[in-house]
Amino acid sequence: MAKQALHLKENANATKERCIPLYRLQVVKEEHSPLYGAPKIHASSDAYRFVRSHFDGRPHEEFVAIFLNAKNTPVGYHVVSVGSLTLSIVHPREVFKAAVCMNAAGLIFAHNHPSGDPTPSAEDHLLTTRLVSAGELLGIRVLDHVVIGEDRYVSFADEGWLQRQGMPKDDVDYSG
Repeated sequence: MAKQALHLKENANATKERCIPLYRLQVVKEEHSPLYGAPKIHASSDAYRFVRSHFDGRPHEEFVAIFLNAKNTPVGYHVVSVGSLTLSIVHPREVFKAAVCMNAAGLIFAHNHPSGDPTPSAEDHLLTTRLVSAGELLGIRVLDHVVIGEDRYVSFADEGWLQRQGMPKDDVDYSG
C-alpha cells in the first residue's frame, strides 16, 4: 500500500510526520458474466428479462443494481446485498459507490421476493424513495426498481411510484 507523508507542525521546534494511506479504487470485470452483449433496456420488461435468471432458485432476498450508460445500455451489474428469507439490507452508500466507480449514467434496481409474491413492501417503497433522492443528488438517473416474484414482477416505474424532483408522478423515461 502506498503511503503519502504529511508534515504537521506540533510546535515551533518539532515537526511530527504521519503516514496517511493513499487508496486506489478500481472496478474488476468478471469474465463469466451472463450479461455480455446485453441490448439496450427500453422498458421494465427488458429489465426483468435481463436479471430474471440471476434470481432463479434463490432461497433468500438479493438486491442488485444494473448500471447503464447514457443510452440505457447495461454496462454491468452488482449484487449490492444478500439477505435472508424476507429481508435484504440496502444502504444508498453501497449502491452508489459502485455506480460512481462504473461511471453509470443511470440505474435500475431489482430484488426478489422468495415468497413468489412481487408486491413491494412499505420498506421497498421507502428504500426506493431514498435511492431516487440519492441519485438526484449525484446526477445518476434511477429508471426503475423491479421486484421479482415467481414468474411475474412489479415495476415501480410502470406503477408511477418513482418520485423525482420536478417530474410528474407517472413520467417514466426509459428513452436514455
